[in-house]
Amino acid sequence: MGDIISGWDVLDASHEALRKAVSGIPAGGWDLPTPCSEWSVTKVFKHAVGDQIGFAATLTGEAGPAFNPFDPPAEPGADPAAELEDALTRSARAWAAVDRDAAEVPTPVPPNKMSPWAGSTACALDAAVHAWDIAVATGQPSPLTPEMAGPLLEVARQIADPLRPWGAYAPALPDDPSGDEVGALLRYLGRDPHWSPAA
Repeated sequence: MGDIISGWDVLDASHEALRKAVSGIPAGGWDLPTPCSEWSVTKVFKHAVGDQIGFAATLTGEAGPAFNPFDPPAEPGADPAAELEDALTRSARAWAAVDRDAAEVPTPVPPNKMSPWAGSTACALDAAVHAWDIAVATGQPSPLTPEMAGPLLEVARQIADPLRPWGAYAPALPDDPSGDEVGALLRYLGRDPHWSPAA
């Protein structure tokens, strides 16, 4: 785990999930397809990095990502691990400084102002779901747990629909009553819990 934690449990778990998924990308894995049908592992990685910086910048007023996270670069860069750690550190530091008693904080996603808990969980949602994308694309186990999925789904229901037209999330898939919380989260975000590169 990195040196900086946010103190928000779901966000810290999601950051660690993304960190672990990226560290598990094999040397030849950056161009593999992902559940984001138009994006390779590299593009999902870059998008996730950009979004963490974007959340931090919205809170702190510092500079945002150097690229459009919704049109991410196709090359991973010279040191992806360091790039990710920089983004996660910025995000964790920004959320650690948030007043937990504040009525609302700014966020880069609709409705653009949320309670501190909901905002930090929205930031976590982005990291966690893209950790899952990268993990399943590269043959790693799912990093999502039921403990993470419950609060992530609660916030996803607040923010996902306005983002779907932008391609951030695909249309929701039908519920599976026999599924678990992780499956419910993924389906709500338009992802097949059983997705595989060969599917």
